[in-house]
Amino acid sequence: MVVLKTDEEIRKLREIGIIAAEILREAVQNIKEGVTAKSIDSMIERLSSKFGVRNAFKGYRGYPANICISVNDEIVHGIPLESKVFKNGDIVSLDYGVERDGYYTDLAVSLIVGEGSEEDKKLVNVTKEALYKGIEQARLGNRLYDISYAIQRYVEANGFSVVRAFVGHGIGKKLHEEPQVPNFGNPGCGIKLREGMVLAIEPMVNAGTYNIIMEKDGWTAKTADGKKSAHFEHCVAITKEGPVILTALEGFNA
Repeated sequence: MVVLKTDEEIRKLREIGIIAAEILREAVQNIKEGVTAKSIDSMIERLSSKFGVRNAFKGYRGYPANICISVNDEIVHGIPLESKVFKNGDIVSLDYGVERDGYYTDLAVSLIVGEGSEEDKKLVNVTKEALYKGIEQARLGNRLYDISYAIQRYVEANGFSVVRAFVGHGIGKKLHEEPQVPNFGNPGCGIKLREGMVLAIEPMVNAGTYNIIMEKDGWTAKTADGKKSAHFEHCVAITKEGPVILTALEGFNA
């Protein structure tokens, strides 16, 4: 069942969305060559305490860390280990969620450490642009898969593929609510978008095949062909005035 949010609930989600973005911005600023993913996870733990929020992923279905950090051919749910040391040219994807007072938010960003190849820069930029193509369709009167189609069309027109095994989702009083939001589909299909829906829209885009393999840790999803991947995500409210991004932060280019 899709749970519609009141204006007051959307305001609360916006408040914690800003906090999550502030925490993620600081994490991004500290990702450099030689830094470990574990040190970023520890930083997230300190910052969440400072801001008075709970890291939503920690313990969720047994997940062992505060944030997901995926590198290069890791698509999503990468565990931030001490052995994961960032190198020049790495694509690093950070997926982060917080909870406060029973409300959840979720966002993701990808970046390149140091100097990346032109192909890698294109992959990251296309993934980010695809997110906004999807957000543009998050309007009253449209259907859910209008979002999906806009993402898929843009990604594939640029020579990349959208992951099918993982999708976006509703969000609010639970980290994952209905409906699921695929990054592929036919326009004009799916449920009608209604005022008060809040969706976590999150294209995951691969340089090669969209097929995945799972690591033995039970969490990390990787590209089946070993090519790189990127991931961006925002939480978006459907309103009469159009889509409102609840996890946007001025000065943070996510």
